[in-house]
Amino acid sequence: MKPLGNNNGGYFGEPIDAPTVMVQIDAVAKAKNWHSESFQLEPGFSLQAYTRRSQDPKNAVYISSGIHGDEPAGPLAILSLLEQDQWPAGMDLFLCPFLNPSGFPLNTRENSNKLDQNRDYRHLKSLEVRTHTEWLKKQPLFDLALCLHEDWEAKGFYLYELNPDNRKSLASSMLRAVESICPIDFSEQIDDWEAASGLIRPKVAPDERELWAEAVFLIVNKTRQSYTLETPSDFSLEVRMKAHNAAVIAALRELS
Repeated sequence: MKPLGNNNGGYFGEPIDAPTVMVQIDAVAKAKNWHSESFQLEPGFSLQAYTRRSQDPKNAVYISSGIHGDEPAGPLAILSLLEQDQWPAGMDLFLCPFLNPSGFPLNTRENSNKLDQNRDYRHLKSLEVRTHTEWLKKQPLFDLALCLHEDWEAKGFYLYELNPDNRKSLASSMLRAVESICPIDFSEQIDDWEAASGLIRPKVAPDERELWAEAVFLIVNKTRQSYTLETPSDFSLEVRMKAHNAAVIAALRELS
């Protein structure tokens, strides 16, 4: 399997019609008995959140995607996971599939106000992030958080692990699940971080960081184990979606 060679200075692969995918996600979620919430951001754009509670919950898991408008595989993966409905039993689940709805029509990392929301979780300048964090504050603590991303420069799939309490790592299970679907990035350095076989364990001191990603906000406020999954967006959209699906299901099964 080889990259398509479409990306040159940014993402130039297959786009998605975000409003259509949002409607599809909403319809499938409601049909599968998820509780839905919608928060108006600006005319034409809203933040959607979904929860499904188990009768006998042993774990609470949060999954997000779509924080960058040039990363379409994550929302499609969440749609596919909802359709398949193969979630492990005994889990309370929390989904936010489109954190940056205004960025997708522009095919840009940033939102329509040219702000990278994934650097805004400390200062909360954007309405999207303020709305999202207010929703998060109302939810219980999570045992696990998974943030679905893409990297247009990546040679293969990789992930970041934030695990300050040294809980049992789920990284190897996710990487094994993905490797038959999508190449793993074996670079020794990825995005200026030291990496080993597709895994980055960044040394993050939140108080020393001027800008917070969503994953940092989550590790400070909502969970003690977080993974940011990065698919290589110069591969086909179907491959990237399936890679996300495989990684998510592997993590949930390992957790359960």
